Amino acid sequence: MSAPDGHDAGPDPHDLYDAALGACKAMTMLWYAQRNDIPVEDIRVGVVRDASEERKGVYKLTTRIALTGPMSDEQHDRLIAVAAKCPVHKLMAEVETQIETIAVPRLREPE
Repeated sequence: MSAPDGHDAGPDPHDLYDAALGACKAMTMLWYAQRNDIPVEDIRVGVVRDASEERKGVYKLTTRIALTGPMSDEQHDRLIAVAAKCPVHKLMAEVETQIETIAVPRLREPE
């Protein structure tokens, strides 16, 4: 069954999960660069998924980060290191997520 209007062109749930990681890494590096006067001009984060062992409990994401700007090697390395400390990376890698699903009363159509 396809989507009624989108022709299944939008992101699937895995895409959104993966994108959350990439966006968080980019925002964390930008924030750190701004607070520490690191002259970064462009931040690009790509996320590559390996879901081949997902059914065995392993979902592997590899992030590839490209930074441009007149920064030193040490500043570059600091930004790469801070990317691993973004909140979503920590959430995905270090926190046990517990999910509870609750049904709420159905809305009735007005008569």
